[in-house]
Amino acid sequence: MEFLSVVPFSIMTGFVAVFGLLVGSFSNVCIYRMPKRESVVFPASHCTACNSPVRAYDNIPVISYLLLGGKCRSCGVKISPMYPAIELIIGLLITLAFLRSGLSVEFAVTATVSAVLVIITVIDFQHRIIPDRITLPGIIFGFAAGFYLEGWRDSLIGFFLGGGLFYLIAVLSRGGMGGGDIKFIAAAGALVGWQKVLLIIFIGALAGSVVGIALMVLKGGTRKSMIPFGPFLALGTLAVLYYGDDLVRYYLSAMQQPF
Repeated sequence: MEFLSVVPFSIMTGFVAVFGLLVGSFSNVCIYRMPKRESVVFPASHCTACNSPVRAYDNIPVISYLLLGGKCRSCGVKISPMYPAIELIIGLLITLAFLRSGLSVEFAVTATVSAVLVIITVIDFQHRIIPDRITLPGIIFGFAAGFYLEGWRDSLIGFFLGGGLFYLIAVLSRGGMGGGDIKFIAAAGALVGWQKVLLIIFIGALAGSVVGIALMVLKGGTRKSMIPFGPFLALGTLAVLYYGDDLVRYYLSAMQQPF
């Protein structure tokens, strides 16, 4: 790894950005196939309209979409702009993680979780589910990373606190909280510890409430209108991953200030 120390920071950042775009491209495959319970590896990328294989030079993140004018080369069907948007979002998040942490364990964890959170957000918006194929391995990953970064005690408490709170809500509301959300917050708690999982829940609930009220005002929805909670939990998790320590310090400092 010593050779990395002589690579200019700007070039390293460029490599990380390209890597992030490639992760975004693979994430698009996960978003499309996971809800269908299909393999994310086989078959190779193909047009969902005509099933024509996507050539390697037509599978370059963002660039291929622009060169093809947002259409399939074989059948001319329009390709959703969501695909390059997801590639860009994940690419930017992974680059930001590198700029904050450099090449480190923290970067690897943040980059991985950031991509997964985008996948969860889109799938939950589209299908109202958070697949077990994501949350169950996520719990294992959360413990592994949480034990290393937060300590085994905080990780365990975070797992039981987050999962336990959401399970209690599900019981009391008789199904008002989905199983995917319970497993999501349990994994997040294992990853970030008990203090930060409470922050995730607060940010998610606040964002969800703001959006829910806005939809009720603008579209005439009711309190029973279905709004997936996963994307707001993902937003809270992202905020905590990138700024959690700062937010906790700010909160504790504010609590100590006299009114």
